[in-house]
Amino acid sequence: MTIQWFPGHMHATRKAITERMKTTDVVIELLDARLPGSSANPAIAAITAKKPRLKILNKQDLADPARTAEWLAHYQAQEATGAIALDASQTPPAQRAAIIEACHRLSPNRGGLAKPMRVLICGVPNVGKSTLINTLSLKRQAKAADEAGVTKQEQRILLADDFYLYDTPGMLWPKIIVPESGVRLAATGAVGRNAYDDESVALDVLAYLKAQYTELLRARYKLPADNAQLALCTQPDEDILAAIGRKRGALLGGGRIDMQKAAEAVLTDLRSGVIGRITLETVNQFLGWLAAGRKAEAELKRQRAAALRARGRGRDADAIEQDENWGGPADEEG
Repeated sequence: MTIQWFPGHMHATRKAITERMKTTDVVIELLDARLPGSSANPAIAAITAKKPRLKILNKQDLADPARTAEWLAHYQAQEATGAIALDASQTPPAQRAAIIEACHRLSPNRGGLAKPMRVLICGVPNVGKSTLINTLSLKRQAKAADEAGVTKQEQRILLADDFYLYDTPGMLWPKIIVPESGVRLAATGAVGRNAYDDESVALDVLAYLKAQYTELLRARYKLPADNAQLALCTQPDEDILAAIGRKRGALLGGGRIDMQKAAEAVLTDLRSGVIGRITLETVNQFLGWLAAGRKAEAELKRQRAAALRARGRGRDADAIEQDENWGGPADEEG
């Protein structure tokens, strides 16, 4: 399943971030601790490549602790990059102190009224950025909601006398080349509801959970325990979703299962954390998906350029081959 969602205001956000880089000392990218790789925006990485970066794995209380530690080590091993994990259980002063300290480690020459620290915070939609900013500033400065695309313009927040935080709207990227990432972003609410089908996403989530978090899945939905792991891991995803729908009373006439309502229940449970502490990708899993996505995209790019050359459109083919950020067909012709 391919999922894409890039509303018009995200183009403006990309331009604003590019412009803000001229006066930014540190870039904070807020990631979802349940999908740190899939929620890391490659467009932001390209724009901010020359700046020190702090990766904040937010909502760590919803994520698998062992996998969070693995992701933190992965990011901390990268050049000019720090990584910390946060969640709502930490007090605002503790969160604020951790972020300020991490930023000063990355840019030790900034600080004081003469050289205030200027930090840009960005991330994908619905990653918890507005909620975190309101917590850090001890008052409601950013609009927060459990849906993608609420913040629409840049805001400046003063965290200390010499520490300015610039908030930007959540931004995805024009083309998601890793299908697994698209599913995970949809599952956690980072893309708009009109961009995906609940049932398809829920089935993909169940396929992952039955393989990686079998007991948590079984316990949440009281699924049969005879021959426990073997039975659940070999059961078709559609049957598991139907069983969940039946237990939740999602029934239609004639005893049929309302698969849409069952899917909504699974996604709601995942997002709220009631299934358990789950991380939807390991470092190695994500890197494998990314390598496959890049390979497929390079082949698509090669085929598209070859087709254009065959039609005598060499200049368009050259443009595709030279564009590192190419995201799809150059035109709408067949």
